[in-house]
Parts: sequence; C-alpha cells; structure tokens
Amino acid sequence: MALPRVLVTHPQDRLATYFGAQALADLQQVAQVQLNPQTQDWAGPELIAAAQGCEVLIAYRQTALDADFFAQVPGLLAAVRCAVDIRSINVAAASQHGVLVTRASPGFGPAVGEWVIGVMIDLSRHITAASGHYHQGLKPEPRMGRELRGACLGLIGYGEIGRHVARLAQAFGMRVCVYDPFVQPSDQQIEPMAWSALLACADHVVCLAPALPETENLFNAQAFAQMKASACFINASRGQLVDEAALLDALNQGLLAGAALDVGLAADQMPSPALAAHPLVIATPHVGGLTPEAIAHQALETVRQTTDILRGRVPLGAVNAAHAQRLLNKGAL
Repeated sequence: MALPRVLVTHPQDRLATYFGAQALADLQQVAQVQLNPQTQDWAGPELIAAAQGCEVLIAYRQTALDADFFAQVPGLLAAVRCAVDIRSINVAAASQHGVLVTRASPGFGPAVGEWVIGVMIDLSRHITAASGHYHQGLKPEPRMGRELRGACLGLIGYGEIGRHVARLAQAFGMRVCVYDPFVQPSDQQIEPMAWSALLACADHVVCLAPALPETENLFNAQAFAQMKASACFINASRGQLVDEAALLDALNQGLLAGAALDVGLAADQMPSPALAAHPLVIATPHVGGLTPEAIAHQALETVRQTTDILRGRVPLGAVNAAHAQRLLNKGAL
C-alpha cells in the first residue's frame, strides 16, 4: 500500500536550517515526502498545484495559505505550521473547507532568552561598537560600561521566553520587574508592575508581548518618552509591536541609550534596514530562536502531528479541531 503524500514547503536552501535531517528522515518513514526544489517560498497557483494529491502540507514559517488556496485543495486533510505564528494562515477559510490547522509549540525559550542576555551585555559594554572599529582598522575609544548586576530588567510579557529571561537575569543579580495583565508571576522575587511604572524604572526594557491587534505599536513615542535616557530597548517578539519611526526618533534625540532588535517590519520579520544601520542599534536577522535544539523541537513536533493526522487522529497543537471535518471523516473510517 502506497504511503500518503506530504508536501513540505520550506525553500530548498532553508530546509536543513529550519527543518533538519532528522525530522525529514522521520517524516519519510510515514509518508511520501514532496519537497520544494526552489530557493523561494511557494505561493499562489504554484503552491496550489504542488499541494494537489497531498493529505498534509507542512508549511514553512513564511508560507501564506489564503482562502483561495483552501478552496482548491480538495484532498488536503491538514495544514501543519512548522512554527508558532499562524497569522499568515486563513484559519476561518480552512475551517470552512474542513481542513485542520496546527501549530508547533514554542521550543525556543532558552535560545531567545540567551539572545536577550547576550545583547544586554553587548549594549551595556559596547562590545559590537568596539569590535566594529577594530574591524574597520580604527582605534576604538575606551568607554565606561555598566554591569547587569543591580540593574533593573523590565519584561513586557511573562510567557515562556519571559520566564527564561527572568531566571537568567536573576543569576546575574538583576532586579526583575514584569508587566503582563494576564499573568501573575509565582516567583516572589519578581515584581509585577504597572506599564508606566515599569517603563520609568527599567534599565533594560524587553518586549516579549504577543503580536495581537491590541498590541500593535505598543511601543510608540509616548512609551519611549517614559523610559530613562540611560535605558536600552530590546525587541525579541515581533516588529508590529513597535512604531519604528518613533524608535528611530527616540534614538536620534537621545531619549534612549540604545536598542537591540531581532525582529522588525522588513521581510521575514527582519529588522528594518534604517534601524539596523543606526549606530546605537544592535540588529540580528531574526535568529534569536535559530539553534539546532530549538529548530529540532518544532520540526520533530511537526512530524509527530503529521503522523497523528495520517492515522486519523487530531494531534496536540490543533487550533480548529471542531471544524476539521475531513480528518474527522478519515478517523471514522
């Protein structure tokens, strides 16, 4: 009996990095795997054509699945996102056509937490600036640094990543304050704070809030004006949470000491070039969670979800299980 077909949309040059050999090998044990041979993401008619005859589509983090797509893939049981963010998947349209949508759980908490601590040290000790001067053949001017010990860390959002950052910061002797209207920290050493109070006292403000309509441009001119001029702003969440013009203006006016950005409004959630090039900014190309351990967590979970689906079961990570009529019908056979 022929194995069912599964389409993996990751561009060819991203497969090893964002899916991995082990996940691919495991997937090939349960399905005929069709890969994207191109170096760009599939979209539109090309994606629809590739998905014909496939029971499951494993979607790269950027692959957009719209209403037109779901209307033209009658044999598809499920769209499995190999990432947490499913905003580019039209879940309502998938539900209308009886297609299950799943997402991976966040396995990148430790990786992003370490990135946050790393850029806080960098901003405090001017490491990138000095290294850049040496690379250019210039003599850097020794600058006074600041210790993390005794500094105040303000976390905006206290989910999995926030908890990892908090534990690491406490190991450095930092005071940790949290603004999260939905979470009360169980650690008595972590101080819940109101929004304005946290902005006013923190030496490092770290944006870890979720990207929702109500959090768009959460960090705007008013927010940056409430921060100390000696404070640094760090965004490891999503670009939509920051008014980039306001951040650039705050840096130019000396309202902030610096910023570190792993995300932004450029393509693939990359930091925007105008901000990334600013002398007070440390920018990285959306790599906070890009470690073998973090990628393996999500890719292998995606394979487990796909295996369940091919066996007629609703997996953990399903977001519209009640509307997954095609899978429910398969499971009833």
